[in-house]
Amino acid sequence: MNRRTFIKSSSLATAAVASGFHTPLFAQNNKLRIGLIGSGWYGMVIAKAALEVGGVEVIAVADVDSTHLTNSLNELASLQGSRPRGFSDYRELLEISGLEAVLIGSVTHWHALQFIASCRKGLPVYCEKPLAYDIEEGKAMVEAAREAGNIVQIGFQRRQNKAFIRAKELIVEGKIGKVHQIEAQIHYNPTIADTTLQDPPVSLDWDAWCGPAPLLPYSPSKGHMSWRFEKAYGNGHLVDWGIHNIDITRTIMGYDMPTTIEAQGGIYTLQGKTNTPDTLRATILFGEVPLVWQHRLWGTGEIDSQYNNGIFFHGDKGTLYAADNWLVLKTTGRDSQPEIMEIPSPRMQEEHVAEFIHAVRTGNRELISCTIDDAFRSTATVQLSMIAYETGNRAQWDEQLQAITGNETAAALLARPYREGYQRP
Repeated sequence: MNRRTFIKSSSLATAAVASGFHTPLFAQNNKLRIGLIGSGWYGMVIAKAALEVGGVEVIAVADVDSTHLTNSLNELASLQGSRPRGFSDYRELLEISGLEAVLIGSVTHWHALQFIASCRKGLPVYCEKPLAYDIEEGKAMVEAAREAGNIVQIGFQRRQNKAFIRAKELIVEGKIGKVHQIEAQIHYNPTIADTTLQDPPVSLDWDAWCGPAPLLPYSPSKGHMSWRFEKAYGNGHLVDWGIHNIDITRTIMGYDMPTTIEAQGGIYTLQGKTNTPDTLRATILFGEVPLVWQHRLWGTGEIDSQYNNGIFFHGDKGTLYAADNWLVLKTTGRDSQPEIMEIPSPRMQEEHVAEFIHAVRTGNRELISCTIDDAFRSTATVQLSMIAYETGNRAQWDEQLQAITGNETAAALLARPYREGYQRP
């Protein structure tokens, strides 16, 4: 069974109306002045999404790579007609006058310090996922936001995805009956950058980029883009990309935190290229329902590759497959045929940022769809999965204690020591 290719373009005006955000609402008042921390690939994705909302000006950018900084300043100047101020140190950006909100698009191991510093300035913050590198950092970020009382949106943009919204409706309507098992996966064949140890690019302050994380010898496989597969920085595929499917599963099912997690896997085809698993199977127990995560970063994935990235919800009356742009519903019964529903959401990232901008401009935090508390739960779930994998033991989470119990080795991995010169929050 093949799915039709569905290609759809959308103008900004159409997207604004469809998402419920109207550019004149923002443009009629003074522009919201934003600072961007981390101006590489995804930092610029969220910055440009903010500009598309309207009534926004990026007034400052911070990045430890001078090439990234210059390129982003030039592009933003072209897009908005004014050139932001540029900094190599995010702390200088946070000191400028007139700053009204912050976007954080930096590497994960920097999120906690940059986010908490922004909260202490009382600034609204949009921060990319994962929330933090380790669980104790995430807890400190939650506390900082509570103390500040600021508006926070975390970058789990699939909460804007119309296919997943419809999936939740179908499950609530009882179309597949009682859900007894869930399977989530993303199989693909990544391209790992050069692993040869070498001097970092002249433009990159590698020491500052590593920050509180270990200062490893540089190779392109640890730097820009490829850092996601490095244990010390991104902690692998599940934490980087798979976290989206874990988060939206939690959102659809209304799950809080898992109780126990077991994980098995290894590095079978990418030896010498990564130190995080290219093969992983984690059983994450939410109450009585197991969520089984799996990934294979080799081979064909599924026999039918269109199912390589998505979630299967198995109920006693049928199965629902949900992915970014489509659903497949198969109910029980001898004559039942799969029902394919194409539901594209080409602008979920833009709509997620627009939601944050609208909440800041109106002061209405109820508009936020991904609070920091909920982002902590999704992030902690994948972090616990990696702890179970690393230790080879079950990780049991006590929600009341906010801790791993019965496993001292696993509990020790809740917080990673910071490098000398940096202090854990």
